[in-house]
Amino acid sequence: MIIAVDFDGTIVEHKYPSIGREIPFAIETLKKLQAERHKLILWSVREGRLLDEAVQFCRERGLEFYAINRDYPEEEKGQNNHYSRKLKADVFIDDRNLGGLPDWETIYEMVRNKLSYEDLMRKYEQEYEPEKPKGFFARLMGK
Repeated sequence: MIIAVDFDGTIVEHKYPSIGREIPFAIETLKKLQAERHKLILWSVREGRLLDEAVQFCRERGLEFYAINRDYPEEEKGQNNHYSRKLKADVFIDDRNLGGLPDWETIYEMVRNKLSYEDLMRKYEQEYEPEKPKGFFARLMGK
């Protein structure tokens, strides 16, 4: 899959224009997805020096992106003015998602198993079995 990933608030804590602390398991999860042959695109509001700093932050941790703020590496800025700025990606990982950013373990499970949020919630509901209430006699006997 092609996965577009935001930087601030998603890979690192939101401290823009500074770079916040890495969100636990973000880089490791993205590297694992990349090892599983997914193409990662960094999709950030950052530009110029601020974008270069974000790319370098990830690079120093062993994470290289397929493309940065574009659909593919060879895409030239200003050449596709008649196209939408929206990326052509299969999945977008962003802290501004409706409902917020799930933890990275959940993100990995959703991508790996191609689960929608609804699929994931249904799965958790099926796995959850509430404790059955005890009858009067069982409570009386302490069982």
